[in-house]
Parts: sequence; C-alpha cells; structure tokens
Amino acid sequence: MQEKKKFKMPSKSRVAFNILNYGIFGLFTFLCIYPLWYIFIYSISEPSRSAVETVILWPLGFSLSNLKQVLQLKGFFTSVMVSVARTVLGTCATVFSCTLLGYVFTKHHFPARNFLYRMLIVTMYIGGGMIPTYLVYRSYGFVNNFLVYIVPSMISAYYVILIKTYIESIPPSLEESAILDGAGYMTVLVRIIMPMSKPIIATIGVYAAVGQWNAWFDNHIYNFTNKKLEVLQYKLYKFLQEAQQLVDLMQESSQEINVENMLTPFAVRMTVTFLTVMPILFVYPFLQRYIVKGIMIGAVKG
Repeated sequence: MQEKKKFKMPSKSRVAFNILNYGIFGLFTFLCIYPLWYIFIYSISEPSRSAVETVILWPLGFSLSNLKQVLQLKGFFTSVMVSVARTVLGTCATVFSCTLLGYVFTKHHFPARNFLYRMLIVTMYIGGGMIPTYLVYRSYGFVNNFLVYIVPSMISAYYVILIKTYIESIPPSLEESAILDGAGYMTVLVRIIMPMSKPIIATIGVYAAVGQWNAWFDNHIYNFTNKKLEVLQYKLYKFLQEAQQLVDLMQESSQEINVENMLTPFAVRMTVTFLTVMPILFVYPFLQRYIVKGIMIGAVKG
C-alpha cells in the first residue's frame, strides 16, 4: 500500500506572498469595479439626499427619478435608435467586407497581392490626416450623411489580418474539392470558408460592434449640424458639457418634478453615463471569450 502523503504546511514566506498577491489583485479589482458601481448607485439614489450627502458605497435611498428625467430629455431615444442602427449595419458591413478581403489575400495568384497587402498594413500606422479625410468625405457626400458611420469603417487592416491568418489555417483540400465540383470562389467563401471561420468572424464582430457603439468623434466632426444623426455617445458628450443647462431646462419645462426630485448637474452626468455604458456591461460577459480569442489570434498574425 502506498503511504498517504503528509500535508505540508506552507512556509511563512509563501503565506506572506499569497496575502500580498491577493491584496494587490483585490485592490486592483476594486479600483476597476468601483467607478462603475459608483455611477450606478448615484443614479438610483434619491436626488434630495445625493445633492447634500456623500454617496460612497451604497445608494442613498432608492429612486428612479434621475433615470426617468434623463430618459425624457429631447432627442435621447432618437440617439439610441441611431446608435443601434449604426452598430448593427456597421458591424455587418465590416464583417462581410473584411472577410471577403481577407479571403482574397489568401490567394497567391492574386495580381499584386503582396504589394496591396503591405499597403493595407501601412494604413494601420499612417493616416491621411483629419483635414484631407474631411475633404475626401465631403467630396463623396458623406458629410451630414448616415453613410459616414458605415462606409469608412467597412475595412479594417487589423481585422483583415486576423481573418487572413485564420483562413490560411483551414485545409486547402476542402476548397480544392469544391472547385473541382464546379463551385466558384464566392460559393466557396459563403458555403465553406465562412461557416468554418465562425470563431474569428464572431471575434471581429464583437470588436466592430463595440467600436461602433462607443464611437462619437466622427459624429462630432462630420455630422455635428444634423441633430437627427446624433449617436448616443455624442449625446452623452453634449450632456456632460451642458449638464447645468439641461437641469435648468428640465426644471422650467416640467411641472411634475418637485424640489426633492430635482436633478443636479452631477446627477445628470452620472445617470447619462450609466445609461450609455449599461448595454456594453450586460453584453460583455457573454462575448468575453471571443475577445480573448481575438487577442490570441492577433498575437500570431501575419
């Protein structure tokens, strides 16, 4: 019979290291989570109490007055719909275009393949500049146009590299068999390559969706005069800049809000921020594995 292994007590230095290690990571986790928690508890606190007392770890009472008043702000729901449309359409366009281009770059007989591929990589490091880009977009009619959210982001060099790397790992015999059976390149892409590339397609889909949802600067530069095309993130930017004016406007226009439920500028900032980041916070845990997979694939891109 084998003798049972005796339990060995860890050394004092090991215990001290574990305590220090857990303490540092615990503090780091707290520093990452607390700002989001603070935004949430401030948004649901009673306005009358949060205006005079300090919110630290727990909400001061419970009230949905902050959320209700912010949701009634003019143009808020329009911005939500624009952001949703931009995220859905932009993500689909980016995924399809990058998949198509990545597949093309796997073909060694493609004319000027290496030159075009290197030129694509150059765009990751060298941009055209804001003023030339604006002039180009204006010449194509993209200024004050919803297409400025979709067309410029259809091709991303990083996404193309990821897809190209993944497609090259698929056995070429599958494509060769399909071509011998009479399938064209588009048929091979749609029926063979894309179904087998679901992991990387899902990964860049997540990246593209998060990028589209969080984007606001293009709205600020190209669509700043068209109120109907304001995205939610740009609306948040304006709300944060004009918090005091919004509070004054709500107090003047609403007869139902009493003194105890009146918003403060800081409450407007916290509530609008919470409503803006909430969709990403809810979706991220379900998509985390795709983001990690994209990082792993990106580490060996080429």
